[in-house]
Amino acid sequence: MNYEKIAAVFCLDGSPVSCEEVGHGHINYTLKLTTDTGAEYILQRINKYVFRDPIRLMANASAVTDFLRQKVDDPRMALHFIPTHKGLYYHRDRCGEFWRMYDFVGGFCMDAPESEEDFYQSALAFGRFQHLLSDFPADTLFETIPEFHNTIDRYRQFKASVKADPCGRVAGAREEIDYLLRQEERCSTLQRMRESGELPLRVTHNDTKLNNVLLDRKTRKSLCVLDLDTVMPGLSVYDFGDSIRFGAATAAEDEPDLSKMGLDLHLFQVYTQGYLEAAGTLTDKEVEMLPMGALVMTVEVATRFLKDYLDGDLYFKIAYPEHNLIRARSQIRLAADMLDKWEEMNRIVAQESAKLRHT
Repeated sequence: MNYEKIAAVFCLDGSPVSCEEVGHGHINYTLKLTTDTGAEYILQRINKYVFRDPIRLMANASAVTDFLRQKVDDPRMALHFIPTHKGLYYHRDRCGEFWRMYDFVGGFCMDAPESEEDFYQSALAFGRFQHLLSDFPADTLFETIPEFHNTIDRYRQFKASVKADPCGRVAGAREEIDYLLRQEERCSTLQRMRESGELPLRVTHNDTKLNNVLLDRKTRKSLCVLDLDTVMPGLSVYDFGDSIRFGAATAAEDEPDLSKMGLDLHLFQVYTQGYLEAAGTLTDKEVEMLPMGALVMTVEVATRFLKDYLDGDLYFKIAYPEHNLIRARSQIRLAADMLDKWEEMNRIVAQESAKLRHT
């Protein structure tokens, strides 16, 4: 592959002198490119098998980043996609592969927090992302993954797999199936509120893990949110909830020892504090439903893991035959612990919200 030829399609400062593979992402192929002027860029091939419509994906990502760059003082606080000489934010090569380029920012990312301050900085980043985009017309964005967090539809798909039982695995997962079915009515709440307009449509990131936050190397303060491939219309509580599901859990999402899995209420409080401080423009109803966001995202992921197990492990990559079943059990245990701590979760949200109203 002639990367210099691909790079030349974009409006670079200088001519490429080096190009090397970087990162450890599992989806897109990423290269760091340096020019003879010292300018540094990220050149990335979009995985068109995961993202079936790269043109719409880039329409979303570029619209959001162009909007963000008009609102921040520090250019490092928003990605800057580089246009091609044709004025597009993507290039399709002769093989049909899609490429994009953006400025390289010299920060760092973490797969897991090393301190509660790291988790707090993640909350600030995603809260700020929500705040800065609060007046962006979310309904103009495409759904890059249709019905991604439509829990009602997720349950429809889940029940279809239970009924079909294509691999004969239902009997061995009956306890988990029954638990998730008991949560269906409760966990359909957010989708119903979205449909009724009780919760406003927002720009959502949909992959709110710490490793998608760029941190300053000197201060360790959050700079911006990365990986905008799943940016689309949704609910703010989805993004909050997925952060809690992943970051405030006491064990990995595939931990087989369920006694290790639960919700860390202190980390829940840390993230809630940071998110509310930065988000700013959430409605009272959105704030009230933050704990529900955490529960719904956890149950939804559990149904997805268990559905994939019942279907024969077609979607999620597995390391051993019962991997998806173990994942589902772990998420079910986390959801159950959230329900055990439900009053405390709601108290924390109310407390942190009240603090901000009195400052």
